[in-house]
Amino acid sequence: MKILGISCFYHDSAACLLEDGRVVAMAQEERFSRRKHDPDFPRRAIDYCLREGHVSAPELDAVGFYDKPFVKFERILQTTIAAWPKGLFSFLRAMPVWIKEKIWMSHLIRKELGFAGALYYGEHHLSHAASAFYASGFEDAAVLTADGVGEWATTSLAQGTGKGLRILAEIHFPHSLGLFYSAFTYFLGFKVNSGEYKVMGLAPYGEPRFKDLILRELIDLREDGSFKLNLSYFPFTYGGVMTGRKFEKLFGLPRRRPESELGQIHFDLAASVQAVIEQAMLGLARRAFDVTRSDRLCLAGGVALNCVANGKILREGPFRDVFIQPAAGDAGGAYGVAAFIAHALFGKARTGRWDHAFYGPSHEREDIRRVLEVSDAVYDEYNDERLVDETARRLADGKVVGWMRGRMEVGPRALGHRSILADPRDAGMKDRVNMKIKFRESFRPFAPVTVRERCGEFFDLDRESPFMMLVASVRGAEPIIPSVTHVDGTARVQTVAKEIDPVYHRLVERFGRLSGVPVLINTSFNVRGEPMVCTPEDAWRCFMRTRMDSLVIGNFLLDKDKQNRKEETPEAWLSRVPAD
Repeated sequence: MKILGISCFYHDSAACLLEDGRVVAMAQEERFSRRKHDPDFPRRAIDYCLREGHVSAPELDAVGFYDKPFVKFERILQTTIAAWPKGLFSFLRAMPVWIKEKIWMSHLIRKELGFAGALYYGEHHLSHAASAFYASGFEDAAVLTADGVGEWATTSLAQGTGKGLRILAEIHFPHSLGLFYSAFTYFLGFKVNSGEYKVMGLAPYGEPRFKDLILRELIDLREDGSFKLNLSYFPFTYGGVMTGRKFEKLFGLPRRRPESELGQIHFDLAASVQAVIEQAMLGLARRAFDVTRSDRLCLAGGVALNCVANGKILREGPFRDVFIQPAAGDAGGAYGVAAFIAHALFGKARTGRWDHAFYGPSHEREDIRRVLEVSDAVYDEYNDERLVDETARRLADGKVVGWMRGRMEVGPRALGHRSILADPRDAGMKDRVNMKIKFRESFRPFAPVTVRERCGEFFDLDRESPFMMLVASVRGAEPIIPSVTHVDGTARVQTVAKEIDPVYHRLVERFGRLSGVPVLINTSFNVRGEPMVCTPEDAWRCFMRTRMDSLVIGNFLLDKDKQNRKEETPEAWLSRVPAD
């Protein structure tokens, strides 16, 4: 049985193809369109999935869409009418695209795919929950989802047992942890649905001195884990903005202009909202345990990408094991709806725990060579062993390496197939990679990757973390890996297992033999304003437009100082790149 799952029309649209419940292919549209967080119908992602599965659209057994457009339309209509006349702006902005395209999803899917078979709609938070539970491998688990908003739900508690999954409780719009956090993202001058991780990264630079004020005025966190927002401070229910004058008056400063200077008060605001979201998520997790009595927890939804809160749940919560869906945002809904159809509706056997997230496209040797030849690139080709040796030596010598091998990751984290790698021992490497390669803010932290068997030597983490979804303390009073140690002494850890990703594991291990530290900086292979690279062409362009020293594509190794072709300067190119 072949089932295609689709998510789109909010952000991070994606497609996923299952065969008898097993993931054959999955990818986000942004990787093909090169438009970050692309919300459009995922035509290119669908084409990739069908090619990878050697199936045409009419041959599919079912197609699933991750939410219910008519119910979402009803919520938008009711909300704007209830706020009339204040809701007029939101109404005029939302209605044309909904009436023209979004509510006609059945027609659009059948037209685009030429598909006349069974079409299913999953509720938004049920798709989130399914994406985490069916990927977890747990036979029984509590499932907690939290994001901005789906149809009406913003938060859900579910229980998964075997092939079954049912929602037990929900919190509805406009009371939303995702929108609450996004309001602060907006107030701090970052882009909503894109800059929330910047707030998380900014928080350790401040003190949570506004936490009590936030809890008193903006959000009521209750003993049973539920919460309510004070809506008088949040005009997102009717306006085109997330915060207004009353919000500014509460904190005694105007909204920060994007790209303007950050001050201590901004750090403290970030620290305060982060502290509140951690308390809220921990309260919800404890409630999930009380209701389900399961000692395993699954997390999904955009808020589950807050890996600091995830770490707190792991350390302080009542659960023996926690699984976080690596594509926890809306992209993961494409897998979730397909998995629910396969397992809950059609009774297909579950396929076990996701031990990797490499479901995107890969590229054959001759395709890579063709791109390099057309680009007039100077390169060497090595077998795996020699490639690892040469790359590890460059990293130990302080070089920054773009690393593109195998099938592309799904989700927002680079996990070693589309990564930029560097030496974490060099305290200056963080600023070098941030400013001259990634072209992003200096406060942004980098994540470390280490081999699974030695993780405990460097981090206070007693389990694997293959998806970079947990934050843990770095061991030692004076960390020997300063460029991946955030200002609060923590790091967002990735562990790599030899049996899952042998070449990547061997690279980290070989670097450890040369340096004494089997840890590397691992950040996504992209620059500000762009998605992660997908193709050899993407990797070559990014390499030549930044100050990366070396590039690995497949088994080909390139050094910047040997290239004949000199493209435009990074500064000239960056001037045309939109702010993230």
